[in-house]
Amino acid sequence: MNKQTVANTLAAALVSLTTFSLPPLVNAADTNIEVQIVDALNTRYDVHPGYRSNHAKGIVVEGNFIPTPEAARLSRSPLFTGAELPATVRFSDAGGLPDLHDAAPAARPHGMAIKFHLPDGRDSDIVTNTLKFFSVATPEDFRDLQLAAATSPPDGPKSPQFEAFLESHPSVEKANATVGTPASFADEQYYGIDAFLFVDKGGRKRAFRYIIAPEKIVHLSSDEAAKKSPNFLMGDLPQRLAQGPVMFHIKAQLAGPGDQTKDPTQAWADDREVVDLGTLTIRQTVPDSDAMQKELLFLPGRLTDGIEPSDDPLIPARDGSYKVSFERRTPTP
Repeated sequence: MNKQTVANTLAAALVSLTTFSLPPLVNAADTNIEVQIVDALNTRYDVHPGYRSNHAKGIVVEGNFIPTPEAARLSRSPLFTGAELPATVRFSDAGGLPDLHDAAPAARPHGMAIKFHLPDGRDSDIVTNTLKFFSVATPEDFRDLQLAAATSPPDGPKSPQFEAFLESHPSVEKANATVGTPASFADEQYYGIDAFLFVDKGGRKRAFRYIIAPEKIVHLSSDEAAKKSPNFLMGDLPQRLAQGPVMFHIKAQLAGPGDQTKDPTQAWADDREVVDLGTLTIRQTVPDSDAMQKELLFLPGRLTDGIEPSDDPLIPARDGSYKVSFERRTPTP
């Protein structure tokens, strides 16, 4: 049975339910959670050949990163040795629809993924979005969120199944309440929802979460957003860059004593120390953004020495599902 048949079977089974209950995945014994997540996203958004199963719509830009001395004290990573590193960045709308209106509620949370190009030819990635904390705690809950949402029409009321899921997972609406519609990708703050570990030269470890901070944050009201054109975010960034570079500060919120790292739905206290790791300067769009973004694969777990994954189960699940999505949109000839 191919993936589209699996998706159609799941959708039909879900729509027929009158109370919240998710059916078992077809051939679940032979399918890992990463494949299940992509199948669930395809059930919710359908399959759009050549595009990501999530954050399908985006734009690719280029620039460079210069670290701070404080970053090198926290981590022995080659990202922070002091050298200027070229970087490729992709901004995106949420969801699996490549023609989504940039101001649609479904386009939130917007995403920002950064790929640093190291002198030895390796890459290292940071993958963030505008949620201050994540909507669910486990890969299985993320899969089930997509399946529950698939039972509701895109522009209609929530189905009983979806309502029941949200009631049993209050973190979803709590997280969604932290996002807005930015006036520009350049005027938005992005968060690394997963915790990672810095390792310094002495082997000491410190848990942290990324914050990608702009020079200013500008959000639109619902009335202002309603007046925007469907591709206003995608069109704004090249115009901004034609006038000059766009700058972000890559920061790390450091965990305090007793802060857990396993559950991304639980934010750390606002009084936790935040360290500036360096400046990301975006200078230009790539010549063919549409072609480039189909070739790019950003992985939260693509790390260097000096940065390690925490015990957050979403990190390996995100890596695996992103790879599955990449393989499906770039099939081998």
